[in-house]
Amino acid sequence: MRILYVTGLVVFLDQVVKLLVKGFEIPFLDLYVPGMALGASYPLLGDFLRLTFIENPGMAFGLDFGGKLFLTIFSIFASIGIFVYLYRIRQEAFVVRLALALILGGAIGNLIDRVFYGVIFGEGTLFYGKVVDFVDVDFFNLDFLGIHATRFPVFNIADASVSCGVVLLLLFHRKFTEPDRNAVALAPVTTLPDSPPPSPGELANNFERSQDTPS
Repeated sequence: MRILYVTGLVVFLDQVVKLLVKGFEIPFLDLYVPGMALGASYPLLGDFLRLTFIENPGMAFGLDFGGKLFLTIFSIFASIGIFVYLYRIRQEAFVVRLALALILGGAIGNLIDRVFYGVIFGEGTLFYGKVVDFVDVDFFNLDFLGIHATRFPVFNIADASVSCGVVLLLLFHRKFTEPDRNAVALAPVTTLPDSPPPSPGELANNFERSQDTPS
């Protein structure tokens, strides 16, 4: 399935940028990248777009639900499910497969953080790593029902990939249903001709014929 190249590209770009932001060291290659200090923020397009390093123990966009281990296990099974489903619909429309490939790439990208980053960076055990977020975008002022926000929650490439995939599915969801509808519409309908009940005159004629027939 060539569409998985999209998934691989998302994972690659996501992990490369995360490592550059967080910083890493490979002693035997004499390679050291200092990365950014946690909480540091640098303008890229003025105040509209900033590079801000935070670590997220929860879901995408800073959401938290069910605990860290639950999120990690859920992400593993979700990724496996998407991969299997993507294989089953490998003959479907390209845009549908592209959407699922983007969602799968994003899920795997953040899953790597949760599963391995705690061990790699000596900050926790397996399955208890934190997701690296760094894209900080300005947001219109929101003050509603006690919620006040001036910037969008900091996210990463994996989050953006999942969001783009979901949007594509919403925009092209008919690609899922139209083939089934067309199949139903084109299916031949076989009906048996209805036989109208005999009229009183026919019943009388049949009775007379039966009386004239010699026994």
